[in-house]
Amino acid sequence: MRLSRFNLLTFTLLTLATAQATQADELALSLRYQKPVNEEGRLFHTLTRDEVWKAEETVLIVCDVWDSHTCKNAVMRVNEMVPHLNKVVTEARNRGVTILHAPSGCMDFYQDHPARQRAINAPKSKKLPPEITQWCYKIPAEEKGVYPIDQSDGGCDDTPEEHEVWQASLAPLLKDSKWPWRREHKAISIDPKKDYISDQGDEVWNIMEDKGIKNVILTGVHTNMCVLGRPFGLRRMVENGKNAVLMRDQTDTMYNPRSEPYVSHFTGTDLIVSHIERHVCPTITSTQFIGGKEFRFSKDKRPHLAVIMAEDEYRTNETLPKYAIDPLGKHFRVTLINGNSNERNDIPGIEAIQDADALMVSIRRRVLPTADMKLIKDFVAAGKPVIGIRTASHAFSLRNEEPPAGFGDWKEFDAQVFGGNYHNHYGNKLVSMVQVMDVDHPVLKDVPRKEFKQGWSLYRTSPLKDGTTTLMTGTVEGQEPEPVTWTFKRADGGRSFYTSLGHIDDFENPAFRKMLLNGILWTLNKK
Repeated sequence: MRLSRFNLLTFTLLTLATAQATQADELALSLRYQKPVNEEGRLFHTLTRDEVWKAEETVLIVCDVWDSHTCKNAVMRVNEMVPHLNKVVTEARNRGVTILHAPSGCMDFYQDHPARQRAINAPKSKKLPPEITQWCYKIPAEEKGVYPIDQSDGGCDDTPEEHEVWQASLAPLLKDSKWPWRREHKAISIDPKKDYISDQGDEVWNIMEDKGIKNVILTGVHTNMCVLGRPFGLRRMVENGKNAVLMRDQTDTMYNPRSEPYVSHFTGTDLIVSHIERHVCPTITSTQFIGGKEFRFSKDKRPHLAVIMAEDEYRTNETLPKYAIDPLGKHFRVTLINGNSNERNDIPGIEAIQDADALMVSIRRRVLPTADMKLIKDFVAAGKPVIGIRTASHAFSLRNEEPPAGFGDWKEFDAQVFGGNYHNHYGNKLVSMVQVMDVDHPVLKDVPRKEFKQGWSLYRTSPLKDGTTTLMTGTVEGQEPEPVTWTFKRADGGRSFYTSLGHIDDFENPAFRKMLLNGILWTLNKK
C-alpha cells in the first residue's frame, strides 16, 4: 500500500521522535577504572570502558551538598561547584534519571516537601540489605590497598586564623545545633513532582527497588567521608550489587595539606579518586551529561604532568610513583602510565597524554602501535614540554630490528626531542662522577655545586645538537666528560629537559631530586 505524502511525512516524524526518545532514555557513559599491572598489585593501568545505561534504571544522588559547613574553604569550594552541579542535575532529570537529594541531617527542613514525602511513602522493600542503615568504613576490596591520605584531623584546610574567624561567624547557627548546615544548597534545584529527598539508607533502597534502579551515580561531598561511607554511599551500593560510579569532577575531599602525604588539597582529592577507581568502583565526568570541559576549581592551578614508565632496568616504576607524591604532588596533577608487563610494545592508558600539559618519558626500547606512536608525535609537534630521564634517549629505538607490522618506532626521538646523541654507555663497573656546571640557570637553582657519584653507568652522549645547554657532565677515569643533564629548545618551539641520571640510587640524592623538579618547571616556563 502506498502512503500519501501527508501520511509519509507523519510516519517519518513519528519515527524520528521514537528514535530521539530511545536515545534520550539511554546514557552512553565512559567509565574510568584501574586494573593492577601484575599480581603484586602496586602499580595500575588506568583504563576506560563504554557502557550504556537506561536512564529509567539510574539514580543520581546529590550527597551532603549543604548550605554551610564548619570549614570555610569547604564552603567556598561547594559554592563554586554547585552551579555546574545543578546543570548536571537538571540534564539528568530531563533525560529520565531519578534525582535523589541527600543532605544528611536536614530532613526536618524538608518535612513537608513533596519530594521528602515521596521518599517516605515509597513502598517498603521486601528484603533490605544487611546494615543498609549504617555507615560503611571499608569494603573487602579495599583491604588490598593502602588508604592514601591522613584525614584524622577532620580534613579542614583553613588556616588557623581564617578558621577562627569563620567559627565566630557560625556562632548563631551553632547555638542550637552541633552543625551549621540546615538544608541542601539552594543553588541545587529540587523538582517537587519528580525528585526524592532522603538521608536514610533503607528509604533510599526502597526507592531504588520500587523504581527498578540498577545504576547509581554519586555526586557531592565529601568524597573521602560521606560519598564513600554513608548508608547510600558508594561502598554500600557496590556491596549490595548496584552499578555505582562516582562523578569525579563533581566532588571534593576533606583533606588538609598539613597532613600526610603533604600534597596539595586537590592532589588529595585525586588520590582518593584513584583509590576508588582501584578498589571500589569506576568514575565518570559531568561532561558526559552536559558536554564542555570537566569542572575544575579556580584555585586548582596545577599543571597536568603525564608520566610514562616502561623500563625495567633502573626501576623507575618504583621511584617515579613516590616522586609523583613527594615533591610533585605539591605542584602538579600527575597521571602515571605504566607499560604492559605481559606485552612489551603496549602502554595501556597512553591516551591520557592528550590532556597533559607536559610529558615525562621513562621508556626503554619499545615500539608502539601506529595510533599510539602518533599520540606521542602529535604531543611533541604541538610544542608541549617533554622531560626525559635515563633510557628516554632510546625510548622508541630497537637494536638492529624493524618494528612488527602495525607498530612504529622513532629512531630520531633522542635527537629531535632532546637534542641528544646517545650511542651506548661506558661499562657498568666504571665509576662515574657528576660535575655541576658553573652556569646561572633556573634548573640549577638551589642545587649544590659539588661533585657527586652517579647511580649507574655513564652514557655516551656527545656531541649534543645546537640549541642545547649543558648543565651537568659525567666523567669516568681516563675519558673525556660526557653531557649528563641539559635543556633543549626544539624546532617546534617546545622546551625539553633530559638527564641520563635516573637509576634508583640517583633518586636518593637530594641534588638529583631538586634538579629534576627544576627541570620539569623549566619546561613549563614556571618558577
